[in-house]
Amino acid sequence: MNLRQIKKVAIIGATANKNKFGYIVLKDLIRKGFEVIPVSPKYDAIDGIKVCKDVSILPEDTELLVFIVPPEVGIVEFKKAYEKGFRKFWFQPGAESKAIIEHAKELKDVEVSFIKCIMVETNDMG
Repeated sequence: MNLRQIKKVAIIGATANKNKFGYIVLKDLIRKGFEVIPVSPKYDAIDGIKVCKDVSILPEDTELLVFIVPPEVGIVEFKKAYEKGFRKFWFQPGAESKAIIEHAKELKDVEVSFIKCIMVETNDMG
């Protein structure tokens, strides 16, 4: 997956809690120049950034969905996002599961990253 070609990223599991990765990754990717859409049913805004309540209503031009949620939530949101037409998915360490990996293998038209941290993979982009 070429992260240099991606501009618009959704963070599934974004949070206003500054100690959690859902916040740290959000701020990191914004600092690196990505247009970031936080996704969470819990917030209307995080640090003044409008939050999308559900993956099913993300803008269609969102290029990459980054998952920072427990695997049991991730599998449901992954399936919803795929049905909506999204094809690039990034599961932060701990967000993956055997079920998610197996499901991804069944889909022939997706790009999926597991285990790698998006903050590390984009370090040279800031």
